[in-house]
Amino acid sequence: MKHHISEKISIPEGISCSYTESILRCTKDSTTLERKIKIPLTEVKVQGNEIIFDCKKGNKNNYKTMRSAIAHIKNMFSGLNEKFVYKLESCNVHFPMTLKVEGTEVLVNNFIGEKKPRRAKILPGVEVKIEGAKITVTSSDREAAGQTAANLEKATSLKGRDRRIFQDGIYITEKPGRKI
Repeated sequence: MKHHISEKISIPEGISCSYTESILRCTKDSTTLERKIKIPLTEVKVQGNEIIFDCKKGNKNNYKTMRSAIAHIKNMFSGLNEKFVYKLESCNVHFPMTLKVEGTEVLVNNFIGEKKPRRAKILPGVEVKIEGAKITVTSSDREAAGQTAANLEKATSLKGRDRRIFQDGIYITEKPGRKI
């Protein structure tokens, strides 16, 4: 059954938004975040201090997609106000591994005695700090920070070994909003 669906989000103070060619740009000070928002049969407008989603003939799937886009936009707003921080820790039992940021990658040297370094990609707009065994990943973009943290964790994943014995690796210890 088709219904008229309309949703509004108020834009927080100090943040300016514009929507052109399916891309929503939100800016605060010198930080700009972009997100492609294209929902079938839905018109997106920025009016005053509100973002309006308007769907003339929508069903529950349009509504779900709209609510997902709203959640992403709220993450953008909170990222512009305060950066998202992921904390990771490197653990080595057998061989002392060394971590080094090199350009857009983190190099993991001597992981379980391997001669070739393992690499983890750092996404654009993400800052990685390494202090001994502690790694901090910060960014205004929640998805970029989360993906970079996942890349670090995945770079040191082991296959075909007993995890109870080979506990070496990099593990996420804290995510935005909760400790693990």
